[in-house]
Amino acid sequence: MTGKRVLVTGAGGFIGSHLTEKLVELGARTRALVHYRSNGSWGWLDHSSRKSNIEVIAGDIRDRDCVHKAVRDVDVVFHLAALIGIPYSYYAPASYIETNIHGTLNVLQAARELNVERVVHTSTSEVYGTAMRVPIDEQHPLQGQSPYSASKIGADKLAESFFLSFALPVVTIRPFNAFGPRQSARAVIPTIISQCLQGDVLKLGSLNPTRDFNYVGNTVDGFIRGAKSKDAVGQTINLGSGNEVSIGDVAQKVIRILGKAVEIRHEEERVRPQNSEVERLIADNSKASSLLGWKPAVSLDDGLRRTIDWIQEHLEEYRPGYAV
Repeated sequence: MTGKRVLVTGAGGFIGSHLTEKLVELGARTRALVHYRSNGSWGWLDHSSRKSNIEVIAGDIRDRDCVHKAVRDVDVVFHLAALIGIPYSYYAPASYIETNIHGTLNVLQAARELNVERVVHTSTSEVYGTAMRVPIDEQHPLQGQSPYSASKIGADKLAESFFLSFALPVVTIRPFNAFGPRQSARAVIPTIISQCLQGDVLKLGSLNPTRDFNYVGNTVDGFIRGAKSKDAVGQTINLGSGNEVSIGDVAQKVIRILGKAVEIRHEEERVRPQNSEVERLIADNSKASSLLGWKPAVSLDDGLRRTIDWIQEHLEEYRPGYAV
């Protein structure tokens, strides 16, 4: 990536900030589109040791003119900007359509008009819904089991259409349950860790659903490989560990690592609506291996230890009693 002119949308977020820093480290000329805030915050990039090497544009992915300005004069666009919290999508589905579908359309149109070399579009394993077969490969049917997942299916299909209709060089990366430092408590692992650190009762919704958790550093590596591989253009590629673990078992792992007595308590308000819960996710990552030469370098247990260490130092960022 040395010398490449790159744009990361959603660069102030969890995965986006890690990706932005890694691109700077690799020598890319890095531009970051962050969501405009009246207090001037750049999200997690405010705390980055690399921020002096990043060109930051504050704006809104929903604004076509803003996106066009951000995309101008770049070689590669990493499109991560999205609304991602599943529970909030039950209350405000229109905002997910505006951000995730219309925002993606803005990126794709600007990339086409400005002759961008590569667009790396971000999907999510939530588009598969509950597994009909395992492990889940990229040909698995898509199921909109939440307004969030439906909006991401729409965005993915837009990206596919721009490749098939206009030959726009798009790669769709489909991460499975990324976790790590900087992730908010809207995700289950930070929720578990922050509650365990601040008390002796852990309140969770359903414990039986399984997920394929993948440390954020592994995910970032997959994004960058997707930007470089010629064979990846026009493809959708899963990034997952290939292992599944239940929410309850992850909670027990965290409790064991912390070495403290914690009671796990079921809380009904944390349960997803009926028929919306994704019961099982596990990735078939063979395509990532064959096309990108990718495999996860950091295990679940090592990733949990790194995440626990980070959250211990940043507990003020979390409200453990807040249901997500």
